[in-house]
Amino acid sequence: MPTYNEAENVERFVEAVLAVMAGAGIDGHVLVADDGSPDGTGRLADGLADRHPNVRVLHRPRKEGLGPAYRAAFRHAMAQGAELLVEMDCDFSHDPAALPSLIAAAADADVVIGSRYVPGGRVTDWSLPRRAISRFGCVYAKVVLGVHVEDLTSGFKCFRRAVLEEIPLDEVNAAGYGFQIEMTYRALRRGRRVAEVPITFTERTAGTSKMSGRIVWEAAVLVPSLRLRSV
Repeated sequence: MPTYNEAENVERFVEAVLAVMAGAGIDGHVLVADDGSPDGTGRLADGLADRHPNVRVLHRPRKEGLGPAYRAAFRHAMAQGAELLVEMDCDFSHDPAALPSLIAAAADADVVIGSRYVPGGRVTDWSLPRRAISRFGCVYAKVVLGVHVEDLTSGFKCFRRAVLEEIPLDEVNAAGYGFQIEMTYRALRRGRRVAEVPITFTERTAGTSKMSGRIVWEAAVLVPSLRLRSV
């Protein structure tokens, strides 16, 4: 889970994830990738690692965006022997209770997406304009790329290690939510099976969203460029 100024959430969220993993019998670790948060998120994460042997912290010197944080975290986790890698936000928009369903679905898929836009999936607490922007972005990417994935921008996702070993991570340049689109598209281009499981996405109640117009524009420009070049 990438973090930047998530001091209000990180301890509660990691503890919630650990409780779900323990209850479901999941043998896993939590890796917090903190981009030098000035609010002390990294220090709080270190405290969690001191208390829990299956919590790790990757300290990065500065804020660079989701894409670079995930690439660094993937490499770190694979170096530690991880076979399944789950990415999720630290602000409770991704419900830890959904984690076992993503991991279970990975038994028959190479990439599993926690999807807001398949039957059973939903979004709560969003304004109508934000819902429209999100849904349009997914439909736009789906049509331009010619793929059958409903929630291409979802950041709640499970990858098999082999998929991440096939994808040249150094060539994945998107820093914002375009990273999610590109990773899924690259997996599909390699013949990997992508599955979607329904989730409920809930707007954060603490901390500040990192979404911006620049991130939306980056994703919009990225989509046609992916279709035009071999990835």
